[in-house]
Amino acid sequence: MSDQREGFDPLEMDHYRIDQLPRRARSHFELWFARLGIPLAVISFLIIGFVWTPPFLTHLDPDSVSGSAAARLAEAGLTDFIRQNSLMLAVFTAAMILWTSAALPNYLVSLIVILGLVFTGVLSEREAYAQLGHPVMWLNIMSFVLASMLVKTGLAKRFALWLVLRFGHKASGIFLSFIVINTVMSAFVSATTAKAAILLPVFMVIAAIYGARQGEGKNNFGRNIVLQNLLCINLGAGAFMTGSGANLLAVALISGAISGSIYFSDWMVAMFPTMIGLMLIGYLLGTRLFFPLSPEERVPQIEGGMERLQAEQAKLGKISWTEVRAAALFLMILVLWTTDRWHGISPTAVAFLGGIVALLPRIGIVDWNDVDIPWHLMLFSAGAYCLGAGFARTGLPEISVSAFFAQVGIDSNTPFWIVYVLLTGIMAFSALVSQAKTMRAMLFVPIAIGAAETLGYSVISLALPVAFLIEHVYVLPFNSKPAALLYETDHYSIGDGFRYGIVMMLIGWVSIIVLGETWFRFLGITPDGVFGLF
Repeated sequence: MSDQREGFDPLEMDHYRIDQLPRRARSHFELWFARLGIPLAVISFLIIGFVWTPPFLTHLDPDSVSGSAAARLAEAGLTDFIRQNSLMLAVFTAAMILWTSAALPNYLVSLIVILGLVFTGVLSEREAYAQLGHPVMWLNIMSFVLASMLVKTGLAKRFALWLVLRFGHKASGIFLSFIVINTVMSAFVSATTAKAAILLPVFMVIAAIYGARQGEGKNNFGRNIVLQNLLCINLGAGAFMTGSGANLLAVALISGAISGSIYFSDWMVAMFPTMIGLMLIGYLLGTRLFFPLSPEERVPQIEGGMERLQAEQAKLGKISWTEVRAAALFLMILVLWTTDRWHGISPTAVAFLGGIVALLPRIGIVDWNDVDIPWHLMLFSAGAYCLGAGFARTGLPEISVSAFFAQVGIDSNTPFWIVYVLLTGIMAFSALVSQAKTMRAMLFVPIAIGAAETLGYSVISLALPVAFLIEHVYVLPFNSKPAALLYETDHYSIGDGFRYGIVMMLIGWVSIIVLGETWFRFLGITPDGVFGLF
């Protein structure tokens, strides 16, 4: 994309809306993989489901099966139980191929998954179709209602512009302002793509003000502003349980395994300080090591650029009573979420309350027609939750983990830290080959749960640290929707993003290891005295 075309105004925010950005053509490999996706998925499903049974299932020891899967084994018998697990694995493998290859839209794959689990008998119709009514689904829907409230009233844009204008007269103030903006928005907007869509026009105009141009006009300010926003959009989401649907799915899986609750405050206390620290590290590494700013890039380059932002702010007019009410409702919900351990009201119920208040006739803040709910993402999530229900019913993750551990020699005598480092490392770096946080959560959180149950550790001690790594999806353009979206800005190359992102991912993983011995031990997440690092 070139911004040198005739009549192009680099300070016009409308040029940077998502629907105005050109779409990059798929690479030859991506096209090839997409064409092969459907036949590969069908062949894999038929082979695993009806021709070949994995050895870890054919040699299954019934005594090694526990929990709800043991009840299912007793009910169905060993032969039918193995058959059901083979079909579950077949559906999962086919779904992963279709999702990864993008041969079909992700929501359509989810619909196929739901129907496939019903037709194979892994789940009953009631169980499969009920996933669309999962409490986490309702929390997502209500979060989109509340996020639409912030966008429709202009409160989100006003906050971003005010902060940038207040502290953005130097490059350092710009970058630190976006850390604050992303963190505040992450507490409330449970869709990282929505945050990217809200912020993209703002930081693209700022990039232009500081002399950055797309294409051949790239400079280090542009690389920093886009890559650091990509980092902060994701890390900000990791600071809160409600930061993304994948976090909520992980919490639902862990809560089901422990027959208890993971509170909003539990997640925030554990990860908020960590994510702020990682964002600051990302700022320092970006501006000082990977993409150091020249003296010219540290100050605005276009005369009158900041005045254009002031004009955008002026278009919003004086803060309205509607915005005041939206801000008050935002703060009320945030307070209720952060104090959920004390009052016991679930985040879903709090979001319901906020959504109802926001939609009330005459005294509410938004109309239903103003609400932007991406139903394709809801259907995608429903399919992912359905696979999670299938895992819980068959016990496949625990069975496969037990077989893997037996193969590599890990047993109850293996030190906790080896298992901890292994599982968190797999979770962190799996993002390099995945394009769906929800899928990674659905795959690796149950594996961590199964490992903990197999080795006799607390489920939380392994599953929660694994879940804390869900949001590290910023290295390559296909790793997440915000990554794909921001790559379209053409302010950085794949090589720029990889070398910056891979270092931040490594730092993120190391931080989880260090926290396992320090902060997580203090919070009671990991057991005392198991690492011996300090």
